[in-house]
Amino acid sequence: MTASDIHRAIDAVWRIEQARLIAGLARIVRDVGMAEELAQDALVAALEKWPGTGIPRNPGAWLMAAAKNRAIDHFRRSRLGERKLAEFLQDLETDQPDGVSELEASLDDDIGDDLLSLIFTACHPLLPTDARLALTLRLVGGLTTAEIARAFLATEPTIAQRIVRAKRTLSAAKVPFEVPRGVDRAERLASVLEVIYLIFNEGYAATAGEDWIRPQIAEEALRVGRILAELAPQEPEVHGLVALMEIQASRMGARVGPGGEPVLLLDQDRAKWDRILIGRGLTALARAEALGEAAGPYQLQAAIAACHARAAIAEETDWRRIADLYAVLVVRMPNPVVELNRAVAVAMADGPEAGLAIVDGLVGDPALARYHLLPSVRADLLARLGRFDEAAEEAGRAADLARNGREKAMLLDRIAAWKQAAGIPHPD
Repeated sequence: MTASDIHRAIDAVWRIEQARLIAGLARIVRDVGMAEELAQDALVAALEKWPGTGIPRNPGAWLMAAAKNRAIDHFRRSRLGERKLAEFLQDLETDQPDGVSELEASLDDDIGDDLLSLIFTACHPLLPTDARLALTLRLVGGLTTAEIARAFLATEPTIAQRIVRAKRTLSAAKVPFEVPRGVDRAERLASVLEVIYLIFNEGYAATAGEDWIRPQIAEEALRVGRILAELAPQEPEVHGLVALMEIQASRMGARVGPGGEPVLLLDQDRAKWDRILIGRGLTALARAEALGEAAGPYQLQAAIAACHARAAIAEETDWRRIADLYAVLVVRMPNPVVELNRAVAVAMADGPEAGLAIVDGLVGDPALARYHLLPSVRADLLARLGRFDEAAEEAGRAADLARNGREKAMLLDRIAAWKQAAGIPHPD
């Protein structure tokens, strides 16, 4: 393998192992900020050694061992680190072949899942909600500051500041690395659900880069959601979120064309949808509904996803029910992005003019000022009305704002098609 091949492989390994590595380290050192620093040190070591030695058979275990060595060095330099150093030395003596030590196993909580513990720790009530989300997306989702900023519709410096402050706050307060019980668990549940879904969304539709989807991230969010559903079986919104993710994940194989290009919902080959995941999603939705409480935001979104899943072909989609569900959702979760989605559903149920009227009312919303899907949706509705020159102009704005390479390319193709339809000459 060439050096560039090795570096690409390291990047792939890092994306897969980062969250588990940080979670495993945080369980031992009890400090998420230090855990992330140790993980980063291990990555630097891999970048230095692997180009010469090749990728190890178990890269995750290699990274964990490298991070532990850095931790040992840290505690040896610290007068307060004698107890931790003793634990680490014992840990290294009892390492198992699979890279998981007896000491680490003995520290498992009642769920036995480090990643879920990391999410609950990062979602501690000491932190404001926006900081909880940003920190967890950074530590668990492995997202860059730019990607998190995109997800939050915020600036990069703002997100960076939130993350730094959050780690300092948790470290200063010596927040325990564990899944809380009782009242504490209930208090943090809403924030945890939001974080899991934001992580899933980054895998379902990547905000930046050259990949339209990042299945590994979506699968990790879904896995954690399933664990949480077993932990909180009487929480309808937990089952609602799992239902939503299961159904959306069922489309993953149909969302990308042979060349890696995006394939939008109405153009997808529904034979490629995973019927097992759809079945799991509908079952989870039924569990949520059976609990008898008023439908929350995730349950409502799952019901919308179920409408698509039950339609054998796009033309059979019950857009009237979807529009009605969005009308309820926008009351339960007032949000300009939800209103934009409602506009799409209304356009499908009542025609593009009705949808465009809603979209036009969102144009001045500061929260959507740099949200590329606002001009993208508006462009599509204008094109459906035959206003191709305006559609091309609006799609140009969307392309300028889009950070995902595949999505930008799709928008540029649409601009070219709409300009041709409008009779606008192509520049030489």
